[in-house]
Amino acid sequence: MRKEILSMQNIVKAYQMGDEEQIVLKGINLKVYEGEFISVLGPSGSGKSTLMNIIGCLDIPTSGTYILGGRNISNLTEKQLARIRNKEIGFVFQSFQLLPRLTALENVELPLIYARVSPSKRRKRAEELLIKVGLEDKMYHKPTQLSGGQQQRVAIARALANHPTLLLADEPTGALDQKTGKQVMKLFEELNNEGHTIIMITHDSNIAKHARRIVKILDGNLVEGVVENVY
Repeated sequence: MRKEILSMQNIVKAYQMGDEEQIVLKGINLKVYEGEFISVLGPSGSGKSTLMNIIGCLDIPTSGTYILGGRNISNLTEKQLARIRNKEIGFVFQSFQLLPRLTALENVELPLIYARVSPSKRRKRAEELLIKVGLEDKMYHKPTQLSGGQQQRVAIARALANHPTLLLADEPTGALDQKTGKQVMKLFEELNNEGHTIIMITHDSNIAKHARRIVKILDGNLVEGVVENVY
């Protein structure tokens, strides 16, 4: 039986806009199991970014229950949430979010520094990950010396640094050309084949098809849509 990574039950997220309440997520129900590769597909304004923020423990729901790794996220302190974001969730963003003054190697080491891993161990881990994503010859390059695809590979290596339970990717090919985007998606496919659990947020149906399961979001509601393995 597959291990359950996360469970969302009747998740509602509302924001107060002056005198009016805007409901962005309208009773989301979602279960994710170990080893899955899921796309959350939806247009701008559908609620997918809000959902990503809750999955990633960057925000908490207004109501409903979110269980991650057996813990109710709503009951945790900000310090506990920060620990989960560092140790258990690997984030990959559209804009890469690399620190420009640091080398690729130093960028990958950052989560390990926050996790208080010793200098020798974090250097070794960062080197291994950059080799894994095909950047063994770019370790000492800074982001401005790398192409967009290479920067995203550094970001993926950084996301893997602390052996996370979940990889959470927000429009990971959004800043890339089509060819480079396909290369990055191939890397995600390889990581999933190795057993990594991945949730990817995207508005692009062609990108979504690289996942093994598609969950569509529209106007704050989820609709399941299962796709066959396409690789």
